[in-house]
Amino acid sequence: MPTMFQTISPVDGAVIAERPYATSVAIETTLTHAAAAQRDWRHTPVAERADLCRKAVRYFLDNTTEMAEALTRQMGRPVRYSPMEITRGFQERAHYMIDQAAGALADIAIENSGTFRRFIRHEPLGTVLVLAPWNYPYLTSVNAIIPALMAGNTVLLKHAQQTPLCAEHYAAAFEAAGLPRGVFQYLHLSHEQVAEVIADARIAHVAFTGSVDGGRAVQQAVGKRFLAAGLELGGKDPAYVRADARLDFTVENLVDGAFFNSGQSCCGIERIYVHESLFDVFVSRFVDLTLQYRLGNPLDPETTLGPMVKTAAADFAKKQIREALNQGAHAHIDPALFPEHRDGSPYMAPQVLTGVNHGMRVMTEETFAPVVGIMPVRDDVEALRLMNDSRYGLTASVWTQDADAALRLADQLETGTCFMNRCDYLDPALAWTGVKDSGRGCTLSVLGYAALTRPKSFHFRM
Repeated sequence: MPTMFQTISPVDGAVIAERPYATSVAIETTLTHAAAAQRDWRHTPVAERADLCRKAVRYFLDNTTEMAEALTRQMGRPVRYSPMEITRGFQERAHYMIDQAAGALADIAIENSGTFRRFIRHEPLGTVLVLAPWNYPYLTSVNAIIPALMAGNTVLLKHAQQTPLCAEHYAAAFEAAGLPRGVFQYLHLSHEQVAEVIADARIAHVAFTGSVDGGRAVQQAVGKRFLAAGLELGGKDPAYVRADARLDFTVENLVDGAFFNSGQSCCGIERIYVHESLFDVFVSRFVDLTLQYRLGNPLDPETTLGPMVKTAAADFAKKQIREALNQGAHAHIDPALFPEHRDGSPYMAPQVLTGVNHGMRVMTEETFAPVVGIMPVRDDVEALRLMNDSRYGLTASVWTQDADAALRLADQLETGTCFMNRCDYLDPALAWTGVKDSGRGCTLSVLGYAALTRPKSFHFRM
């Protein structure tokens, strides 16, 4: 088995990090420290945990520029956008979960009388293993790390090999905050080592964000123990543009929802259904706005569309496009209009396809790229049928001025989150969850604490 791995930047192909995989001794030491630290951490008052976590968030904010550039070099997002992952989403989610902890973790009183005292307490599980992806390495991981710590657990983070520096930045933040030794740790692990760590009795919960295949591997490892895992997996998220939609507003938001982060988002827009009365004008305006993107070196502040994370990812998306074109689809974007677009490269022009149908993989399988298919529909009934015709169910959006109609549709959509006139956003006050092959479990909101604690009942006769 290899003892080292390299992180290759999609920006220019340079090696930006080379790290050893953890040794068996390092893994054992880390798990031992986590278990020992948790025995004290679980008794640390919630207010003290909150203070330490806020200090860690402050470290992120104070070092955003450095972290953002490192993030761009690791996974290719334009540097003009990378800081927002920390200053907006990461900070918003972290502070919300910190602020909600006291209420979410408070004892549930049943009775306190002269005869009985009965209540339910939320006990921490132990050590939580967080398996984080590369596409939003801070946004996805914070969903589990902060609430796990606030609930009294210790955390072991394993980040994707494309973004190992993010794990190291977390460690620096918590060290600067003064978190006790062993409460937060990270390890660089191979897939085989991840399975071995999951098998260890000192791991009490696994929080995984990644592909469906990755989720199956985690589920297989978890299934050997009486252990729960939160699985946030893929998506093929649809949008439906009703006849009464505000056209310019809808186009602007759906273009951004489809192409931000080069389409590498589990909740990005990958398929759009437009009422036939708006179809032609919608497609025309959608294409015009798409052509305003500037594909290029993501370290250039003028770049609005960076490379995909790897050449293989771009090749996969291009294969889906070719298949669709061979089956009768029409491509609206000439890649030659984007000079940086090159075969055999992670630099890929955005693409808008019409003439598509659900017999094409580009409309049914996750593309995870700056590619979107657009279909006309006759009415709400046809739109609903097509939106639900997927093995995924993470988010879905309805674009309309009729809130009652949106609610009727939302009640029938097979998805974890229903949007009206919004997409590709996580509200930390709402439960983040998926159905079907988009996963299981829940993060964020007060409900996000449920998976990170176990109920313990107290029944005292006075």
